[in-house]
Amino acid sequence: MSKILEIKDLVTKFYTLDGVVNAVNGVSFDLEEGETLAVVGESGSGKSVTMMSLLGLIPMPPGKIEAGTAIFNGDKGSLDLLQLSSSELRDIRGGQIGFVFQDPISTLNPILTVGEQISEILTRHKGMSKDEAHKRTIKLLTQVGIPDPELRYKSFPFQFSGGMRQRVVIAIAIACTPKIIIADEPTTALDVTVQAQIVDLFKRLREALGVAVIWIAHDLGVVAGIAERVLVMYGGRPVEIAPVNDLYENPQHPYTIGLLSALPRMDATESERLVSIKGSPPDLLLSQRHCPFAWRCDYAFDRCWEEIPSLITVGEQHQASCFYDLAKGEPRDV
Repeated sequence: MSKILEIKDLVTKFYTLDGVVNAVNGVSFDLEEGETLAVVGESGSGKSVTMMSLLGLIPMPPGKIEAGTAIFNGDKGSLDLLQLSSSELRDIRGGQIGFVFQDPISTLNPILTVGEQISEILTRHKGMSKDEAHKRTIKLLTQVGIPDPELRYKSFPFQFSGGMRQRVVIAIAIACTPKIIIADEPTTALDVTVQAQIVDLFKRLREALGVAVIWIAHDLGVVAGIAERVLVMYGGRPVEIAPVNDLYENPQHPYTIGLLSALPRMDATESERLVSIKGSPPDLLLSQRHCPFAWRCDYAFDRCWEEIPSLITVGEQHQASCFYDLAKGEPRDV
């Protein structure tokens, strides 16, 4: 497979009245064609800001992308998303890259029917006539599992349940057969049963369309059944990236271990408590001069307080940014 997206050293900051928020600090990763990459971490770890930076969705001011490249290998060749104009990015968004936001009710226009909103995407990006767009919209509503699509075409967002609204947003995201879909915590506001249905829908659409998916989540349990690789972020930085099975079986960063330990287990007894990560995430108003996880880490030693670790290779397709070798139980020789 070839790379559809290559992110290198992305830095995004917000200049506020309280100071400079260092939201994204040198994020690098790539995405293969047809792959699902999960990006996980606590709230404030930089997951959503990273993805919104790629598509020009950061409000400027107060936000500013200060460094980095984002090479998208789409229909028009290789383009650096960070160098495109607003109009060029609008053509990319919804056309070659679809976005599914966390809250569908705030994504959809309350005064337009769902059919009109999907059709608008098709007429703008594909140049379809109203009749062509209507027929395509009916197919899309069917594809995402909405019953009675002809009837529901004329319905307004408030007439749908939360799960059905999310299906409408997914229909909008796939309307133009994009190369990539970015799903920003698409199951967070849904109950467990509907969450499973949405995950299954994404898996089926990925197989049917061959689309690559970036799945943003704070819960490692949700991504286990959908992703091939997982990128773990903390304090605006990538701390570990690995194939999903390797990450679950052999985590190489203390933060990843903490996230996995916090997951409920089917074999847990009534007396066992869920393990939480001690402390709080770093204050991103403060410039980082040492490992951002050192305050919360049981393995921190002198070097952790003196410099920021970079991602290093710790296994096949497995990288982690930690000075401590968890497998050997001693500091690394790097």
